[in-house]
Order: sequence, then structure tokens, then C-alpha cells
Amino acid sequence: MNGLKTTMLLAALTALFMVVGFAVGGQAGAMIALVIAAGMNLFTYWNADKIVLSMHGARQVDAASAPEFYGLVADLARNAGLPMPKVYIVDNPNPNAFATGRNPENAAVAATTGLLGMLSREEVAAVMAHELGHVRNRDTLVMTMVATIAGAISMIANFGLFFGNGRGGHPAAGILAVVVAPFAAMIVQMAISRTREYGADRAGAEICGNPRALASALAKISGAARRIPNPAVERNPAAAQLYIVPTSVSDIFSTHPATEKRIAALEAMQPPVRRASAAVPSALDPLGRGGRR
Repeated sequence: MNGLKTTMLLAALTALFMVVGFAVGGQAGAMIALVIAAGMNLFTYWNADKIVLSMHGARQVDAASAPEFYGLVADLARNAGLPMPKVYIVDNPNPNAFATGRNPENAAVAATTGLLGMLSREEVAAVMAHELGHVRNRDTLVMTMVATIAGAISMIANFGLFFGNGRGGHPAAGILAVVVAPFAAMIVQMAISRTREYGADRAGAEICGNPRALASALAKISGAARRIPNPAVERNPAAAQLYIVPTSVSDIFSTHPATEKRIAALEAMQPPVRRASAAVPSALDPLGRGGRR
């Protein structure tokens, strides 16, 4: 099912790319956009995770450089029955986390220093369990490809805005493409992201064994994530749909359900019998050196 959704998504985003290309350069522009889109789809399938991680300036950590954080993720991955993902830390005060990769065997999870410094270890475990829920549910391929391809659509639309419509392009169509294409890509994001967050919340609660900890984490970071600037999202708004909590202040264009609804659903859950060994109430140092309080 996820394979079909991925194919449909790529077809939709390719069509959007061609529409913008036609508006900017007529039939020649549409053909160039098709060739570019085909190459981009292939390249993105194999490299989208690297693009996303590079976009965020993420640095990979291991058991030596960040023993506590890396060990926490390892415990959760075992609970989830998943291969050990690559683990990254993003030097960013915006408290957030995301998962990426085309499948569980090639997955990566990342957390910002803002998140690691704000939450207790139990809450960090719950957040990373949510991200591993996306990996287990095989959401990451679609999410990662949307972040990269939708960003490219916005980029070419902006190119058309600043450099004109080119030979063979209709001025009105060019303006329409520039205005509509980014919002059309955003609609695709909303369609694939909102229900997936509920699924990842349920999976995360099962993996960490503590739905209340995830609810508490969401409550703590939701306001700060909206308030504190996030350079990666400012450069590419499509990246926002990767995060556990959205950074947009607009509910209309949010890629996630309302945080209050997610919290209510988690608080209504009964804790699973199995609890994660990683869920220990202490704070994580953003550099992974140990507790601070």
C-alpha cells in the first residue's frame, strides 16, 4: 500500500513540476521539467535521506560521541524490532525531531539540541519512539521525498517569478504556477501527513511503553517549536512535515493534526504492559554526555 502511495505521490509531484515548467517555458519547458523530474525522482529515492540530513546540518553520533542518546535509541529500536538506525543530532535551539530513510534498513533518526535540552530522558525516549514508529510504519520514504521534491517545486516556481516566463510561456500561466504550485505541493503534504502522525503516536506509545510521556513531550515542545526560529524550514518550508511538531502557526496549512487532539488521544491510551528500558527520568545533555539534573 505504501508503495502505491509513493508512486501516486511521485506522479502528482512530477505533474506539478511539469505544469510549472510549461508555465515558465511552454512545451519545451514542460519537456525539460519532465526530464528533470524523472532524474530527480530516481536520485531522490536513493539519496533523499542524505539531502534532508544535509539540509539540517545534522551530525552523526555513535556510542562513543553521544553514549546516552545513542544507547536510548538502541534500546527503543530493540523494543520496536527494528534494525539500529543511524543517529544524528542537529545543532538547533528549535525543539524537534524527525526520521528519514527509504526503509527500516536504511533509516536515520535525528533530534535537535533544543529538544534534548528541554525534555526529560523519559520524554526524549517517547519522542524518539514516535520517530521509530514512522520507520516501522514505513512512512519515512514518502515523507522524505515530499520534503525534497516539494522543495524543488517551490524553487522552480520562484525561479519563474524572478526570471520571467521565458519563450513560449504564457504570462498568466506563469503567475498561476508561481502562486499555486507551492500550495498544491503543500496540499499533497497535508494529505499524507495528518493521519500518519496519529499512527506514529500509537506506535511510539507502544515502543516506549509510556503514552503519557509522549503527551507530556508534545505539550512542552509544541509552543516552543512554533516560537523559536528554524532555519531549515525557513529555507525549505516542505521540511516542516518531517517533524514531530509543526513549526507553522497556521492551522489551515499545518501538516499535522492539532497537537491538543494528539495529546488527548495519547492520554486516553492505557500504557502497554511492556515498558521501554530506556525510559529513565533524567535529562539528556544535548551533546550526549549524560544527565544535568
